[in-house]
Amino acid sequence: MLPTTSKQRPSSSSRPNPTWLPYLRRIIKWQQMDIEYTFWQMLHLCTSPKVVYQHTKYHKQTKNQWARDDPAFVVICSLLLTVATLAYCAAYDHSTAHALFVVFSVLLFHFLLTGVFLATFCWFLTNAYLREEAPNSYVVEQRVEWMYAFDVHCNSFFPMFVLLYVIHYFLSPLLVAHGFVPELLSNLLFMVGASYYHYLNFLGYDECFLSLMCRSDLPVLPFLERTTFFLYPIGVVMVLSPILILSGFNPSRYLMSIYFSRQI
Repeated sequence: MLPTTSKQRPSSSSRPNPTWLPYLRRIIKWQQMDIEYTFWQMLHLCTSPKVVYQHTKYHKQTKNQWARDDPAFVVICSLLLTVATLAYCAAYDHSTAHALFVVFSVLLFHFLLTGVFLATFCWFLTNAYLREEAPNSYVVEQRVEWMYAFDVHCNSFFPMFVLLYVIHYFLSPLLVAHGFVPELLSNLLFMVGASYYHYLNFLGYDECFLSLMCRSDLPVLPFLERTTFFLYPIGVVMVLSPILILSGFNPSRYLMSIYFSRQI
């Protein structure tokens, strides 16, 4: 009798998945981080983000995972966020203890916890509702990695950080003032920052997973569908911004008053 063969679809669990342990170990080992490549990514995320996600496809082909195995981006982004927050504290606060609290809360809530929440939401959404089934039982089933979803958040966060933390810092004396012009400029800056975040979030799933390639000379294999869903928040931002401007709401004054209420 001939041996029977199973037609069960190969599971994504049969492929190597990124794990937290090696990732966390490399955080304290600077010599294992590719700092130069990380700054290259940060620059191109602000100028030509599609180039960054093109390299992500190459990473998938060589290491068989979408997520970074190098924590350099998270580490450097956290350090830059710390420096920017300390600059705000130096300008608007005079208490060392309160400055430490502000730095800790910004890192924890603005970047890490928000990133974990958004990454988990996008990871669940893409795998549960946007993933296209494999065309036959012999094709390896692909799934979005949670760590990749967190990478997409980090990529999307950095240009927003440049706009809403760095550029905002230099414009803050004007933006926190009273009047229509500060309200207008503040809302426009936040509108651009939020819109660009969601655009990069869309690119992270659209460019990589809709362009799954085994070899550069083969046509692409569709992986996710209806990824334009990630562009919908931009429409919400565009609708809300004029309403907030007409209502006299100043997001710069509101957010900075949370941490520096005595100086604003």
